[in-house]
Amino acid sequence: MKKAVIFYSLFFIFLITKKTIASEDYVKYVNPLIGTDTSFELSNGNTYPAIARPWGMNFWTPQTGKMGDGWGYTYKAEHIVGFKQTHQPSPWINDYAAFSLMPSVGKLAVLEDERRAKFNHDNELVEPHFYSVILDEIDTKVEFTVTERSSFFKFHFPKTENANIIIDAFFKNSEIKIIPNENKIIGIAKNNSGGVPENFANYFVIEFNRPFKKSGVWDGKGNIILKNQLKGKHVGAYVSFNTNPNDVIEVKVSSSFISHEQAWINLKRELPENKNFDEILAEGRKSWNDELSKIKVETEDTPYGISNKTKFYSSFYRTILFPRQFHEYNEKGKQIHYSPYNGKILAGPLYTDNGFWDTFRAVFPFYTILYPEKLGEIMQGIMVNPYKESGWLPEWSSPGHRDCMIGSNSASIIAEAYLKGIKNFDIDTAYSGIINSSENEGPLSSVGRKGAFEYNKLGYIPFDSSINENVARTLEYAYNDFSIWKLAIELGRPKTEIDLFEKRANNYKNVFDSSTNFMRGKLKNGNFQSPFVPDAWGGAFTEGSSWHYTWSVIHDPQGLINLMGSREDFVKKLDEVFTSEPTSDFSYYGFKIHEILEMELLNMGQYAHGNQPIQHAIYFYNYAQEPWKTQEKIRYVLDNLYGDEADGYCGDEDNGQTSAWFLFSSLGFYPVAPVTMEYIIGSPLFKRVEISLPNGEKFIIDASQNNKENIYVNDVKFNEIRYNKNWLHHKELMKGGRLKFNMNKTPNYEWGSAKNSIPYSMTNE
Repeated sequence: MKKAVIFYSLFFIFLITKKTIASEDYVKYVNPLIGTDTSFELSNGNTYPAIARPWGMNFWTPQTGKMGDGWGYTYKAEHIVGFKQTHQPSPWINDYAAFSLMPSVGKLAVLEDERRAKFNHDNELVEPHFYSVILDEIDTKVEFTVTERSSFFKFHFPKTENANIIIDAFFKNSEIKIIPNENKIIGIAKNNSGGVPENFANYFVIEFNRPFKKSGVWDGKGNIILKNQLKGKHVGAYVSFNTNPNDVIEVKVSSSFISHEQAWINLKRELPENKNFDEILAEGRKSWNDELSKIKVETEDTPYGISNKTKFYSSFYRTILFPRQFHEYNEKGKQIHYSPYNGKILAGPLYTDNGFWDTFRAVFPFYTILYPEKLGEIMQGIMVNPYKESGWLPEWSSPGHRDCMIGSNSASIIAEAYLKGIKNFDIDTAYSGIINSSENEGPLSSVGRKGAFEYNKLGYIPFDSSINENVARTLEYAYNDFSIWKLAIELGRPKTEIDLFEKRANNYKNVFDSSTNFMRGKLKNGNFQSPFVPDAWGGAFTEGSSWHYTWSVIHDPQGLINLMGSREDFVKKLDEVFTSEPTSDFSYYGFKIHEILEMELLNMGQYAHGNQPIQHAIYFYNYAQEPWKTQEKIRYVLDNLYGDEADGYCGDEDNGQTSAWFLFSSLGFYPVAPVTMEYIIGSPLFKRVEISLPNGEKFIIDASQNNKENIYVNDVKFNEIRYNKNWLHHKELMKGGRLKFNMNKTPNYEWGSAKNSIPYSMTNE
C-alpha cells in the first residue's frame, strides 16, 4: 500500500512538473527595444526600453542621451551614461523625477560625457522586468530588476581599488546626502517638464550591501567635494569600493513623491531583506506572465509566425505600461498620493502619464475587456481625483495638467467605461467634470474645451477665430458630445440636457464641404475658408490634413456617407486616401514634421498610420458594405508597418495606442467608436486566440486556415451559428464563446456586405 501511495505521489508530482514546464513563458516574446531606433526627425516609435512592472510608478532604463533629452535611449547610440529612473510618457512631453546610477573604474569622473562607457547590443539583455549589459571599456557588468516603486541592482566589477558608483540627482535643483555608517544615500530630484506645483520633489533612497571605501559629493561642474551632503542646481554623489573579480555590489533603490520616510516604506515593502535578487527577478517575470498569458495566441512555427508573436506580446507590454500608478501605500497599507494638482498629500489612488487624444481610441477599450475592475480604479485615479484636486478633468497628465493636444476625450473614456458596466468609480463627480469641460475653456488650451463658447453657440469653431486647429477640435468635440449624450441617457439626466448633447453630436456636419467632400475650415459668416488645400497639414487640423480628419466621424459613418452623396461616393473618396500621392503642404509648421515624412515612407498614399487621427479609417469600409477592403488593408498594415526589431513602429507609439491598435487588429476586430460598444471585424492574424476574460469565461478566436496569404474572411460562425454581421458587440464578447473565421486567399464579396450587416451609426438610430 505504501508503494502505491509513493507511486501515485510521484506520478502526481510528475504531472504538476510537466504542466509547469509546458506552461509558456510569454516574456520571451517581448522585445522592449522595439521603437528605440528613432530620432527627432523620424520616429520609429520614440520609445525607450522601460524596465518596469505593469502600471509601475517608477520605470528604469539605460540612458544614452544627455540629461533632459527626451530621446533618453536610442538604439544607434554607442555609449551609456547612466541607468535612470524615468517617468517619461513621450519624448515630446519629456521626463520628470529622474536620477541615475552609473559605474566607473579607476580615476573618478562624474559628468555624463566623462563617465560614459561603450556598450554593444550583443552584450545587452532586455526584458520587461530585467536589464543586463556588459560595459566593455570598464569590464563591468550591470544588472537590475524592478518592482512597482523600487529597483535592485547588481554591479559586477573587475579587480580594482577604485570601483565607483556615481549617483546623479540631475538638474533643476537637487539634493544629496551620504550616510556612510549605514551604507546609505538619500537625495531629492526636482527635475520636471511642467504640470507640477512648487513643492514637487522626488525623494529617493539608496542602500548598499557593503561599506564604502570612500565617498563624496559633486556639483554640476564636476567638482568633487569631500563632504557628505550638497544642495544646488545640479548635484550628485559617488561611492568607491575595493573589488575582486567575484565581488558583486548590490544596491537597492526606491523613491517617493511624498517623503524619504515613505521611500523607505516603499523599499522595505517591495524589497524585503528576506528576498534576494533572483527572487525579485522571478516575481517580476511572473507579474508580466500573469498579464501576457491572459491572451494566448497560436500561429505557425515559422519566422513569420514567431515575428507576429513578438509583435503581439511586445504590443501587449507597451499597452499596460501607462497610465502609471502615482499613488503609494503607507505603513498601514492604505493608498495615499502626492497631488501634482494642488501639492497636498491625499488618500486614494492616482494615475498619470497619459494623453487621452491618443489612448481613448484603443488602449482604454482594451482595458474594458481584460481589466474592468482595474479600469474602475484607474477612472477614480486619473479622472475623478484630479477633478476634485484641480477643478478640471485631465486631457494630458504628466504628472499634472500639461498643455498638449486637443479634444475633451476624458468624456468618451468615462462614458465608455460606465456604459460597459464599470461602476467602481464616482460617476457623479466624473459627470460633473464632463459638464464643466463641455461648457468652459480651462487654464490650459488642452484642458476643458478651447473654443467652447464659439462651438456651443455656432456649432463649430470658426477658422477666422484665434483658435487654432478649429476643424479638428469641432470634430472631436462632436464625438465627445455623442459620448456625453449616451452617458446622460444612462444616468437618467434631464431631457433638455440629453437633447442638447444629441444636437451637438451632429456638429461635425457644420464643417463638411459637399463641393469637395472634405472637412474644411469655416468662417464666422458661414462661408468656407478659401483657398482650400486638402493636403495642408496643421492650421484647421491637428498633426494631419483634411485627408485624415474628414473621417473623424467615428460615431456616425452613415451620416458621413449621406453627406458625401452615396455609398459609392464614400467608397471612392476612401479609396483615394490610399491611392493618392502622399503630398503635403507643411507651410503651417515651416518645415516637414516627422509625421509627414513617416506618411511618405508608408507607400499607402495619404494614409498616415504613424499618427492617430486616421488609424480607424481602414475599418470604415465595413460601414460602406465593402469589408473585404478593410481586410486586405488591415493585413498589409499588420505585416508591413509593424516589426519585431528596433525600428518596429511607423510613427510615435504614444502611451500604448499604436500598440493597442495592433493588439485589436491582430485579434480580428477594432473599437472604431468605443462608446458604441461595437468592435468592427477586420482580418485576424493568428490561427487561434484564447482570451481569458475576468469573469472566468474564455473567448476563442479560431482561424485555423490563417496564414500570410489567406487574408480574406470567407465566412464567420459565432458559437457555431453563421454570422454575417461585420461587427461584434461588447456584451456578446464578454459572455465568452467562439468566433470562427474561415479564411481564404480571395475576397468573398458577399460576407458582411449586406445592408443589415453594417455597424452602428448615429444617423441610423
